[in-house]
Amino acid sequence: MKLLKFYAEWCQPCKMQSQIIQRAGDKIKTEIEDVDIDNNLMMAQEYKIRSVPTMVLIERDGTEVKRHVGVLNEAQLVEFLGE
Repeated sequence: MKLLKFYAEWCQPCKMQSQIIQRAGDKIKTEIEDVDIDNNLMMAQEYKIRSVPTMVLIERDGTEVKRHVGVLNEAQLVEFLGE
């Protein structure tokens, strides 16, 4: 599995989510790919991203498993990832 974390540099909640992910780093084994929606507009459109932060958990083949829009605290993040 892989987590696509859609964000924007100008987004304050996105910065909060990044800090939470950093603090939870030792609890997370899932690969995380940061996707800046301003620099990766095509990918944001492909995944129909309407607001940030949005996290999309995908299988290795790209199949979406689930998504969450908004900030997750550390416990919610670990649960979302199934860690």
